[in-house]
Amino acid sequence: MMPGQLRSFLMRFTLLQRFTAASLIIMILGMLGIGWWVGGQIKTGVIKNAGITTADYMDSFIASHVQELSNSDSISTEHYSMLSELLSETELSRQIVSIKIWNADHQVVYSNLPVLVGRVFSNTEEQETAWNGRVFAEISDLEDEENVEERRSHTRLLEIYSPVRLSGSDRIIAVAEFYLNVDVLEEKIAETQRLSWLVVGSTILAMYLLLVGFVQYAAKKIGDIEGELKGQVGWLKELLAQNDELKQRVRRSAANTAAHNERFLRRISTQLHDGPVQAIGLALARLERVKSQNETCRLIHANIQCTDNLPSVKASLQTALLEIQAITAGLGLPEVEDLGLPEIIARVVQAHERTTGTKVMLSMNDLPEQTPLAIKITTYRLIQEALNNAHNHAGGLGQQVRVIYDANLMQVEIVDQGPGFDTSRPVEWGDREHLGLVGMRERVESLGGFFKIDSKINEGTKVIARLSLQNAGENTNG
Repeated sequence: MMPGQLRSFLMRFTLLQRFTAASLIIMILGMLGIGWWVGGQIKTGVIKNAGITTADYMDSFIASHVQELSNSDSISTEHYSMLSELLSETELSRQIVSIKIWNADHQVVYSNLPVLVGRVFSNTEEQETAWNGRVFAEISDLEDEENVEERRSHTRLLEIYSPVRLSGSDRIIAVAEFYLNVDVLEEKIAETQRLSWLVVGSTILAMYLLLVGFVQYAAKKIGDIEGELKGQVGWLKELLAQNDELKQRVRRSAANTAAHNERFLRRISTQLHDGPVQAIGLALARLERVKSQNETCRLIHANIQCTDNLPSVKASLQTALLEIQAITAGLGLPEVEDLGLPEIIARVVQAHERTTGTKVMLSMNDLPEQTPLAIKITTYRLIQEALNNAHNHAGGLGQQVRVIYDANLMQVEIVDQGPGFDTSRPVEWGDREHLGLVGMRERVESLGGFFKIDSKINEGTKVIARLSLQNAGENTNG
């Protein structure tokens, strides 16, 4: 199975199912490893204990009859016969297949197999262990040269090498070698190993069940927490969506408010023009008639006192009329709904030049034709108010308007070379001198834009506004 297919196959199961299966495999492998190791240790321990027990038991019979090997290469005939008689009469002799006693020259000085007596064999690692004072025991396959007689009737025997010491000292004078049947021993080993497998298997199974139970409990808890977190995440998403909707509503409200304000100002402008302006105009016309009548009065009735205030009244009315006309012109906003942004910017600059008689340098790159109405109104009022400030405070010196558009972001800069002012002074609504600056800032920031004024004493003033042309208002008009 390819890695991709295996991954697809595994993904069909839940994480808990995959963990349960993987942990079962790991537990089985661990049980096999532990069982194999414990079984080996049991086998080694049983063989070792059997060897030591047998060696101690045999040493109690043999040691007293081989003491003469401390100063001789062989044992006497008397001791030889006594050994044969003792070994033939003991219960252990029925389990002993063969026995050899080796002297220091690796010569067999006694054996229940007479054909081996007197023969010399090469030293083995097992004999060397015994000569070093330790009992050696193992189940042998009888492959050594000295086992030629044992191989005739057996394939496997328990082989034991035991040191024989000189009485009253630790000096080793001989090595006794025994071969025992392994049937009973192997049966005992197998029984002990089966018991160990049962214990190991039961322990591993109990551990597995406890682990799976704990993981299932933890998975349930994690599932509950995950469900709660998903609910909270959903709730947070809903809140964020509501928050975004509220932001959009606030921006749309700000944009609509600006549009409503402009409609309101336009209505005021119309009412001023159609009401007081018309009345003052009519009054001026009638004053002309009164003036003519007054002149006639002077010519016909030279001795009658005629009114001389009419010219001043007329002048005052004319001045008031001009001021009201200027106010209505400033309040009124051109019909920008159907105009593109480039044309709106050009119109406000031209209107300022026509009204003030000053020159404004205008530069702008490619601007979009489709623009939200709130952006159009804010741009018009921003440039209008900033140019009015430049005319009022800088005398129109060095007036420039720069408009830069890139990636739905428009930056408007209005510059003059007038006396400038200290921008570190806080600008507030109560400050009549900077009331226009506060209004510009409020207009720009109500649409989520950025507003800044750079100015220093005797270094001119720069008004900077950045507006995003996306989501700036409810309606978009070209």
